[in-house]
Amino acid sequence: MVALRRWLFAGLLVLAPLGITLWVLQWIVGTLDQTLLILPQAWQPERLTGYRIPGLGVLLALAILLVVGAITSNFVGRKLVSWGDAIVNRIPVVRSIYSSVKQVSDTLFSPSGNAFRTAVLVEWPRPGVWTIAFVTGSPGGDVATHLPAGDFVSVYVPTTPNPTGGYFVLLRRADCIELRMSVDEALRYVISMGVVVPPAPVPVPHPR
Repeated sequence: MVALRRWLFAGLLVLAPLGITLWVLQWIVGTLDQTLLILPQAWQPERLTGYRIPGLGVLLALAILLVVGAITSNFVGRKLVSWGDAIVNRIPVVRSIYSSVKQVSDTLFSPSGNAFRTAVLVEWPRPGVWTIAFVTGSPGGDVATHLPAGDFVSVYVPTTPNPTGGYFVLLRRADCIELRMSVDEALRYVISMGVVVPPAPVPVPHPR
C-alpha cells in the first residue's frame, strides 16, 4: 500500500501540471476562436473547408493585434484613436468604465509604465509577518497631499493562490525591501504558495 500511494502521488505530480496546462490552453484557444465570428458567413473556415480547424481564431486575433498596432503607431492612427476616445468619453456610464479600464491597461502594458516592474518584501498584514508585493507606482492627486512627510510608493499585495485578488496599500519606500528576483519568479512563488522557490541571486562581485 505504501508503494501504491507513492506511485499515485508521483503520477499526480507529473500529470496534474500537464493536464491543467492543456486545459488552460484549450480554454484560451476556444475563447480566441470566437473571433472567427466577426468574419462574413461566406468566409467562415467551416463553410470553406467543411470542418472546424482549432487555432485559426488565435491566428486571426494575432493578425488583428498586429494590424491595429501598426495603424496606431503612426501619427494618423494615434489621431484616430484620440478621436475615438473623445467620442466614447461623451457617452454616460460607458465613459466611466472605459476610462478606468484604459488607465489600468495603459499602466500595465505601456513600455514606459512602472506597474509590476519590481517585487518587494513588506510586512503584511501586521508587523513581524512578511509577504511578497509589487510596486505599482507613486501616490498622486489628493491622496499624496494627505500622506505624512516621506517617500511613499503604491504597492499591490496579491493573495494566494489567486494573485488577481489582493490589497492596494501605500507604504513608505524605506519599509519595502526590493527583491533580486523577476516579477515572473515572484508571481510563481506566490501562486505556488511558496513551493516553487526562486533560485538564489548570483552574488555581485565587489571591485578589488
